[in-house]
Amino acid sequence: MKAMTIKKSTKLELLNFKEIPTQTFWITSIAFFLCFFAWFGIVPFMPDVIRDLGLTPDQKWNSIILAVSGTVFARLLIGKLCDKYGPRLCYTWLLLLGAIPVILIGFVQTPLQFMVCRLFIGFLGASFVITQVHTSLMFAPNIVGTANATSAGWGNLGGGANRLGMPLIAAAVVSFGIAETDAWRYSMIIAGVTCFIMGIVYYFFTQDTPKGNYKELRKKGELSSSKKDQIGFLEVLRDYRVWILFLVYAACFGIELTVYGTMDDYLQNTFKIKRVTAGNIVLSFALMNIFARTLGGFLGDKFGKTYGLRGRILFLAMILSLEGIMLITFSSITILSFGIIFLVAFSLTVQMAEGATFSVVPFINKKAIGTISGIVGAGGNVGAFLAAMLLKSKSAIAEKSAIAANYGLSDEVVKAAQTSASASAISSGYLIIGILILIVAAITLTIKFSMSDKEVSIEINTADEKLVFADK
Repeated sequence: MKAMTIKKSTKLELLNFKEIPTQTFWITSIAFFLCFFAWFGIVPFMPDVIRDLGLTPDQKWNSIILAVSGTVFARLLIGKLCDKYGPRLCYTWLLLLGAIPVILIGFVQTPLQFMVCRLFIGFLGASFVITQVHTSLMFAPNIVGTANATSAGWGNLGGGANRLGMPLIAAAVVSFGIAETDAWRYSMIIAGVTCFIMGIVYYFFTQDTPKGNYKELRKKGELSSSKKDQIGFLEVLRDYRVWILFLVYAACFGIELTVYGTMDDYLQNTFKIKRVTAGNIVLSFALMNIFARTLGGFLGDKFGKTYGLRGRILFLAMILSLEGIMLITFSSITILSFGIIFLVAFSLTVQMAEGATFSVVPFINKKAIGTISGIVGAGGNVGAFLAAMLLKSKSAIAEKSAIAANYGLSDEVVKAAQTSASASAISSGYLIIGILILIVAAITLTIKFSMSDKEVSIEINTADEKLVFADK
């Protein structure tokens, strides 16, 4: 067995740009931000898209579902590729290839073309896995949870920043004489070109580990090629802890995606507020990623230092339980001021749970961080898919019943009944989801660690850590 000694960073020094871990942290966070910005870039323009392409309500929902479904397969694949080829090449190719459907969506003319582009744009969501792998390779056990959570949280901001950024890009495009009806197309093209440029930056300005790139290290004989050091995909799949974390991430990030995507309409229908006001509230929800996810990773590290790996699990279960309670409470509120309070509390806990999840992932199996990160990350999108299907079905049934019950009345009456029914259906959907989150929190407590896992977690005061990378 051949091994390499890696100088991992034991501190997250954000302004120490001379250190490779810090350089990697910033570049991977910016790349992640741009990927999420492009992934959800079309959301602010959906009214324009519906008008231009004539999307039906079902086609609108299907495009939302496709946007998160494509990410599931991409995350499963990219995790395995990271273990084999390293995060640098994986991120480079993801950015270069992922930019193509983002650019092409600016040229679509039919609903089918639009949905196909949204499916492939969803592959950019796999950027999360590479970000987590790359930071895990750069930072030591005592700080890895905080580093993972911060890079992921700041990257996730791209999914909220597009609500401000995309309209600004569109306004700039219009100022150059482009028709307002085509502004959304040019805005997406610009987002795609930016991702492509970032792919080039990633290739030339990052490396896989503090020691060097995988390819170079293999040539030097510093990466293990021993069969006994290889971790097969099936072996990872047989680890029950991976699937529990799959469920956990479905119950936090997956639910955040779905709530974020449905909250605009829910706030308008439930509290009778304007779209702009609802949009600003949801934007503040997304912007909490600046600190909330970092806080979850930080506290996960603190619990780990004080109580060992079991402490990380206890904190994860606790914060997941609070997330479920906040969503259940929010689902029953009809007063806007109280609704905002519990929405903020839900936002805080759901993002902290995401950070806490990836303070545990690096300790499951250090020889397969990429594969495990991919599976757990895919759980988030599976959760989003299932939650979206639940809310879509409940909303559709309620709206059809409301329309039938008010058949023959004025359009205003029918519309009011329809929106009220939709709000009630989504509310009951949030309640069901909150209960399921509590169940997952209880299941989380069944995660156990071996003595070797615990020994790794104790290595928190050394920057030199022996790691073996399997050559698949």
